[in-house]
Amino acid sequence: MDRAALDAALQLDLPYSGWCPKDGWAEDYKSPPGLLADYPNLQSTPLSDTSQRTLWNVRDSDASLVVSFAASFSPGTDIGAKEAIRLGKPFLRVYLDHPDSLREAQSLIGALNIGSRISIGGPRESEARGIYAEAYSFLLSLLKPLQAT
Repeated sequence: MDRAALDAALQLDLPYSGWCPKDGWAEDYKSPPGLLADYPNLQSTPLSDTSQRTLWNVRDSDASLVVSFAASFSPGTDIGAKEAIRLGKPFLRVYLDHPDSLREAQSLIGALNIGSRISIGGPRESEARGIYAEAYSFLLSLLKPLQAT
């Protein structure tokens, strides 16, 4: 799901940053430079453990948004959610299969200062089949108003 956020940012020409596991590792990018080939603004964490990436992305953000399906479960997503709450950062979990999800996410974005950094996460495609396409479409709608005019 993180990839949907990155791809939406690229499509809308919005700035992005953040962390990825050591050497750009991902389930479909197992060898270096991994994700860094497609997303050069990311930084590699010292560890290949995806939890470090998640925790550092939440730590370095001003707010966190989790995008998922109501029936999906992701241990990594839960780590990020707990960290955002522990750090006292604005946090919202929206369910793509809930009719008010876009309005709720727009409220979170609208409450942030201009230039705020938001960590966007959720389950992997391997944990929630179809999440990438649904999240990508959702995030395009959510982030489009942030495009420079």
